[in-house]
Amino acid sequence: MLILLVEDDPAQLEPLQVALSQVGHIVDAVEEGETALWLIKEKDYDLLILDWMLPKVSGVDICRQYRNLGNAAPVLMLTAKDTTADKVGGLDAGADDYIVKPVDVLELLARVRALGRRSPLWKGDTLTLGDLRLYLTSLSLERGTAEIQLSVREFQLMEYLMRHPQQVLSRDQIEQALWSWGSEPESNAVTTLVRRLRQRLAAVGAKDWLETVYGMGYRLDIRD
Repeated sequence: MLILLVEDDPAQLEPLQVALSQVGHIVDAVEEGETALWLIKEKDYDLLILDWMLPKVSGVDICRQYRNLGNAAPVLMLTAKDTTADKVGGLDAGADDYIVKPVDVLELLARVRALGRRSPLWKGDTLTLGDLRLYLTSLSLERGTAEIQLSVREFQLMEYLMRHPQQVLSRDQIEQALWSWGSEPESNAVTTLVRRLRQRLAAVGAKDWLETVYGMGYRLDIRD
């Protein structure tokens, strides 16, 4: 999933971003509410994770404005506020769930999995194309009796391709989808990643399924 994580404390932001990234999510991690407000107008997120107590623009304000824009993706609030009135206030602003700080990473990941099932893009824990299966919880790829483990970045590219089968995806589209806001991929990053993924596909007998459309980009499609 593409996740927006907003937390003004770098000591909390970084480990949460790392934990989410390690299980395959693409995470835009920011410390300011103003930046978050700009991003929710620029990108289509599958999930928002918002710290309640942000300077200038609170997480509740971000949530409210996000809903006012007509966005339906789930919102998870991180908060030190644990009174019933505070929780009700967050839920009334449009949040779907909340975690009281300090955040337990395992609980956060479990809540994210549960909320991911509410995303409009959720199609179950397995994506399929023909007899090729991608398991979202284990980051593994299977065809017939062959199964291989993907790296996080290989998994992210495979998931993106399988959510857009038979479509030609440009290098720019792939970079925007896979690299977090504020990060700059190297010039050959996509080419290198595609080559590595082809090697993984070859291990399950599907190397030719990932096609280079010269001058345009890449396409995943069923091949004999």
